Amino acid sequence: MTVLDPTLTGKYALDTTHTRMGFVARHAMVTKVRGNFAEFDGGGFLDFDEPTKSNGTVTIQVASVNTGNEQRDGHLRTNDFFDVATYPTITFASTDIERVDDENYKLTGDLTIKDVTKPVTIDIEYTGAAVDPYGNQRAGFEGKAVINRRDFNVNFNAALEAGGVLVADKVTLEFDISAIKQDEV
Repeated sequence: MTVLDPTLTGKYALDTTHTRMGFVARHAMVTKVRGNFAEFDGGGFLDFDEPTKSNGTVTIQVASVNTGNEQRDGHLRTNDFFDVATYPTITFASTDIERVDDENYKLTGDLTIKDVTKPVTIDIEYTGAAVDPYGNQRAGFEGKAVINRRDFNVNFNAALEAGGVLVADKVTLEFDISAIKQDEV
C-alpha cells in the first residue's frame, strides 16, 4: 500500500521529457498501431491529503502526432482524422476525481478533440513520488481510457475486402506521467 504524503500537496507541471501522451487503435482488424504526441503541456494542483481537491489540464499539439510512419502521420493530420489546420490542439480539463484506493483513482474531465467536447473518465494509478538528483519533487501516474473516435468527429474509414474496416472506432488513450512540483510564489 502506498502512503500518501500530505507534504507533497502543491502545484505541479508535466515534465514533458518524461511523460508520454499516447494512443492505440486497431488497424485492418488484425493489429494495433501505437502512437503518441510529442508536444504538449499541462499541470495542475495535486492534493495528497484530499485527492478530490486535485485538478489538472493538458493541451496537446496535434501536429506532433507520431506513429513511427511519416505517411500515416501525415494522413492523421488531414481532415480525414484530426484536421490540424482547423483544430491544432486537443485539450483535457479535469472536472472530478474519485479515490478507488490509495493508488487508484477515476479522473473525469472534459476532452476536446476537433469541435467536440465530451466527458471522459481515465483510470489513473499513482505510481509514487521521489526527489530526483536535481532536487525536483516528482509524482508519477499511469492512466488509460477508451473512447470512440467517432464521438469526436474522427470518422475516416475504409471497408476491407474480407469484411471489417481499416481503422477501429475504439481507441485506447494511454498516459505515463511524471509531474514536477513547482516552487510556491
